[in-house]
Amino acid sequence: MARGLRLFPLLFLTAIPVAAQSRVECSALKSRILDDAVRYCVLLPPGYDQPDPRRTQRYPVLYFLHGLGDNEQTLFKTGGLTLIDDFREQHRVGDFLIVTPEAQASFYVNSADGKVRYSDFFLQEFIPYIESKYRVQRERSARAITGISMGGYGALRFAFAHPELFSAASAQSAALMTESAEELNAGLHSGTPMARLLGAVFGTPVNTAHWRENDPLLLAKKNHAGIRRLAIYFNCGNQDEYSFESGATKLHQELLSEGIKHDFHLYPGDHSAAYFLSHLGEVLQFHTQAFKGGK
Repeated sequence: MARGLRLFPLLFLTAIPVAAQSRVECSALKSRILDDAVRYCVLLPPGYDQPDPRRTQRYPVLYFLHGLGDNEQTLFKTGGLTLIDDFREQHRVGDFLIVTPEAQASFYVNSADGKVRYSDFFLQEFIPYIESKYRVQRERSARAITGISMGGYGALRFAFAHPELFSAASAQSAALMTESAEELNAGLHSGTPMARLLGAVFGTPVNTAHWRENDPLLLAKKNHAGIRRLAIYFNCGNQDEYSFESGATKLHQELLSEGIKHDFHLYPGDHSAAYFLSHLGEVLQFHTQAFKGGK
């Protein structure tokens, strides 16, 4: 974490009312690192707003990273909010904050050309800001990260690169690509939309060193000692349109070879909101248990 961090004022504040006394608060943070406003939403659990004159109750926090083409509100506007409230009413999910930052098409990493330093923003500005604004526990045991698709890549990348910061990590249909940088470069020549998106983040041609230093599959091997301290869960559909089940299976095999405990599921399904929502409860229950274990 950077010292002397400057915290910028909010640009706007909106609230999405929900049932069961939960509340979604959406706002934006003016980032010094990105030189732009970054929107985010926070789901506050039931009880957060209840009278507490001494304001002593602090909560764990789960960072939820959205997929490519989605934004900070997608989780709450596609049925996820209702499911979360239902799970909490059934006492299947504990009380913790869920924080969803906007990331556009950054893949949650610093771009190869250094122009978009999203990873630096998230670690040096965003997490400290959330932990100063909201009543959250600031220790590793109460900090976890998850994501879907591009966000699944980001969640695993953050946790595997910085296991000292997170106690648990999960992903659904993470964008884990098994191709080498050379194979990706061949794809860049095809000019497909995905190739152009990857090129904007990882370079055109793909910067091999940059690709390797951010690849969760390689980080699992490089940082295996620290990763052993993480609680890890991930799943993928066996008919994923982007063949991400291959990457998920390869990660499973790598973690097995390193003797790293984890929970992996290959389910029937594709790469869709319906698939993600059908297993959202499983993800949140995993984090509920991980937070309890961290205590």
